[in-house]
Amino acid sequence: MAEQLQSAIESSMQKTNEMLRDIEQAYGWPKAQRNQSYCALRTVLHLLRDRMPVQESVQFAAQLPVVVRGIYFDGWKPMDVPVKLNRDDFLLEVRQRFPYDVEGGPERVVQVVLDTLRRHVTQGEWQDVKGTMPKDMARMIP
Repeated sequence: MAEQLQSAIESSMQKTNEMLRDIEQAYGWPKAQRNQSYCALRTVLHLLRDRMPVQESVQFAAQLPVVVRGIYFDGWKPMDVPVKLNRDDFLLEVRQRFPYDVEGGPERVVQVVLDTLRRHVTQGEWQDVKGTMPKDMARMIP
């Protein structure tokens, strides 16, 4: 049992690190900037989570690695969702929550993280997530 737990944790850490590396590679950041990639992932995950209905949010989270799922659910208040955000509101929230000045601004942060997430969930689930978004936000989602 302990071996299974260790294997599951190691696998989740490996997948989490792959996601963070994907973000870093998109920006050309060295691993030393892992805090920035983590903050980008966390910021977009939380805003996406809070924009979705509870049931869809839970279904999406089920496909994330355990470590990322913990980040995703950290501080979540299901009774307060979905939060009505249009594209401009979403980008403004990213700008406020992501304290780093990066090339392309919040639009690029969102695009990089969404591209990364899309590669780590099934196409069907990704389409379900996209389907819960208002049209202006759905156009941002790859």
